[in-house]
Amino acid sequence: MTRSSDRVTAAVRGWLEEPRSGPLVLGLCGSQGSGKSTLAGDLKTRMEAQGRRAAILSLDDLYLGRAARVELARDVHPLFATRGVPGTHDAAHGAALLDAVGAGEPVIMPRFDKARDEPANAGEAVPGSLDLLIFEGWCVGARPQQADALAVPVNALERDEDPDGIWRSHVNALLHGPYAHLNARIDRLVLLAAPGFEVVRGWRGQQEDALRASTTDAQTRVMDETALDRFVQHYERLTRYILAEMPGRADLVLRLAPDRSLRDIP
Repeated sequence: MTRSSDRVTAAVRGWLEEPRSGPLVLGLCGSQGSGKSTLAGDLKTRMEAQGRRAAILSLDDLYLGRAARVELARDVHPLFATRGVPGTHDAAHGAALLDAVGAGEPVIMPRFDKARDEPANAGEAVPGSLDLLIFEGWCVGARPQQADALAVPVNALERDEDPDGIWRSHVNALLHGPYAHLNARIDRLVLLAAPGFEVVRGWRGQQEDALRASTTDAQTRVMDETALDRFVQHYERLTRYILAEMPGRADLVLRLAPDRSLRDIP
């Protein structure tokens, strides 16, 4: 990620020089396994080495726990039991955190334990008066699709388990509402653009392998290949739309090769 980090670091240095009343809120969007968390961590380290106060908020750390998602699945659609799409995060809490950071207040950043599929017991204390807040996630900054684009299923999951389009329509409505409210706090947007959705399944599998290797807890919820194949279909529609729509408006687009290296450097 070195060249990607160099590009983003150079851009952020310039953006930090722009006049603003609070910290720079940098939105960092990238599909699952694209390296956005690694890039965010490297950027934070580089900025701190230059005397800047920086912190990271991951969209993943705003995930609702299983009980809350089961309730959403019961009340709206069964597919909301699986974490991932808009609706399975506490978007209001995310907006409140960004507002507090913007006001210069200290906050506790939540953490989510993916191995347990539950929020972690403790968050991370972040001091006030930040210079940079990196907000990273797979659909950070995403916009809703046109309603007519929802009519045709994009995969077997949508065809077989959302035949009436209730799930995907609700996701789209949330992108118009609370997620638009959350994303409105972003000052600058960077996109790590995968070469296509087809590589995302492999990237996500690598993440799951790493999770499996990092824990010995019998209670962990690491996915096998069949579960992973189904899981990534939840992300397909919005990932494809982001890759088509976001490059035209992001402040910086880093186009990745299948090995996550930069495909081209303008």
